[in-house]
Amino acid sequence: MPRVVWKGAITFGLVHIPVTLRAAQRRNDLDFDWLDRRDMAPVGYRRINKRTGKPIDSEHIVKGYQYKKGEYVLMSDEDFRRANPEATQTVDILGFVDAGEISPAYFETPYYLEAGKRGEKGYALLREVLRRSGRAGIAKVVIHGKQHLAALLVDGNVLMLDIMRFADEVLEPTDIYVPDEDLKAVGVGARELEMAERLVDEMSQPWEPAQYRDTYREDLLTQIEARIDAGETHTLTPAGDEPAPSGQGAQVIDLMAALRQSVQRAEGGQKKSAGGRGGKVKPMHGSGDKPDAPPPAPAKRGAKNAGATAQRTSRSSGTARKAVAKTSTRRGTAGKTAARKRA
Repeated sequence: MPRVVWKGAITFGLVHIPVTLRAAQRRNDLDFDWLDRRDMAPVGYRRINKRTGKPIDSEHIVKGYQYKKGEYVLMSDEDFRRANPEATQTVDILGFVDAGEISPAYFETPYYLEAGKRGEKGYALLREVLRRSGRAGIAKVVIHGKQHLAALLVDGNVLMLDIMRFADEVLEPTDIYVPDEDLKAVGVGARELEMAERLVDEMSQPWEPAQYRDTYREDLLTQIEARIDAGETHTLTPAGDEPAPSGQGAQVIDLMAALRQSVQRAEGGQKKSAGGRGGKVKPMHGSGDKPDAPPPAPAKRGAKNAGATAQRTSRSSGTARKAVAKTSTRRGTAGKTAARKRA
C-alpha cells in the first residue's frame, strides 16, 4: 500500500472533504555506493565543519537563513510548524481550469488522495464534477515544509494531486529553434502528411503502462547477477575506447520513403497478426477491398529522370547477364579441358 504523506482535507469555498495524501510513485534507481578501489572500503558522506575541518554531530546542526553575507537567522522545526499550521493540513483549491490547458512542463510529482472518514460524499461529488467538466482544481499545499502548486485531477475512480512547478520554475522556450507552423514552408507535402497520419493510425494501441519496462535497469541487474554468480564481486570495469568518428556528414533522409516503408511494416505486422487469428484487415482508406489510389503522376522532369534511370537499370541488367554468360562459357571450357587430361 502507498505510504501516507499526511492527513488533512480538501477545501474550496465552504466545502471541506477529509482526505489522506498517499505517495503515487516509487523510485527504482539502482543504489551504487562509493568505494575505495584500493581496499574496497566504503566511502561515506561526512558532515564537516568547514572552518575546523572536523566532523560534527547532527545534534549540533541547525538551519540558518543567510539574509546578508555572514549573517544568519536561525530557524527551528517549531518555527516551520508555526509558519502556517493550516497550510500544512489542507489542499486549498484556488480555482478550476480546463485540464487540457495545463502544459506537461508544469507537472512534477503525483500523489493519491484517499477519502477520509465522513468524506465519502464530498469525495464522490468532487470526483464526478471534475470528470464531467473536464476541469482540474488548482491548489496550494504544504508538503515536507515546502509549499507547492498542485493540480487536483481524476484518474479512474481516484482523485490525484499532482505537484506542479511554479511559473518562475519553468523556463520559457524563447531561444529554442522549432520549424515554422506552415508545413509548406518547411517542405512537408500533403502526401507526406497523409502517410504520417496513416502510420500513426497503424501504430495506435490501447494504453497499457505495464508493457513498458526499464530495460536498461534490467540489463544492468543481469550483468551484476552474472558477476555475483562468477564470483567477480570486486571486479572493476575498465573504461572502453570511444569509437572513432566516421568522418561522414549527416545523411539526408527521404522522409516520404521512410514513411512509406514504416507504413508497409506496420501493415505487414497487423496482417500477420490478423491472419493468425483468422481475422480480416480493414483497409485504411476507401470502401470494400479496393486498394489505395495510386500516387499522383510525377512531373515531366521527374518522368525523364525516371526513364533515364530505367534505361540505365536495363543496360546494367543486360551487362550483368552477358557477364554471367561469359563466366558460364569459361567454366564449360575449363571443364572439358580437365576431362581430356583425365582421359
